[in-house]
Amino acid sequence: MKPPIHDLSPVPGRGGNRTNRPGNADVAEVDRQIAELVDRSTHELRLAWRQLYCTGPPLGLSRDLLIRALANQLQERTHGGASRSLRRRLQTLAGEFERGGASFDPGGVVKIGTTLVRQWRGRTHKVLVCEDGFEYEGQRYRSLSVIAERITRAHWSGPRFFGLTKRAGTSVGVEADR
Repeated sequence: MKPPIHDLSPVPGRGGNRTNRPGNADVAEVDRQIAELVDRSTHELRLAWRQLYCTGPPLGLSRDLLIRALANQLQERTHGGASRSLRRRLQTLAGEFERGGASFDPGGVVKIGTTLVRQWRGRTHKVLVCEDGFEYEGQRYRSLSVIAERITRAHWSGPRFFGLTKRAGTSVGVEADR
């Protein structure tokens, strides 16, 4: 039996200060630990999971996924985790999926840097998708619906107003900004 994987506890303040970049020694150590995961028995991987999550791994989780999840946690500890906005979006999508929501469409997630364009009453409106929301006319917004309401002076679904929700026979309309 190999020695335990060292300190797989979650990172306090994960997603916080990202200016502290890891040194080459830290990256090399994480790479070494990840490479060693492949040589561990499934039992040792399950023990490492217990150490990390304080619970057993989900039933039916394959050895490959155990290795990938543990490797991901090692990398997050060194490089930082997902941003708050990404975690929030993933939670929203997971909730929609669990409820069987018709709006769940992972293909409908708009990439950061995309410009949404909408013609409204003879005027072109452009919205830039940012990591933490949207930018319209130099101002930041967390919601497309707020922007749609500002444009139309009426309550609209922002994703529908900008053509992001699919209706039967229609396609999604976005313009990639390069």
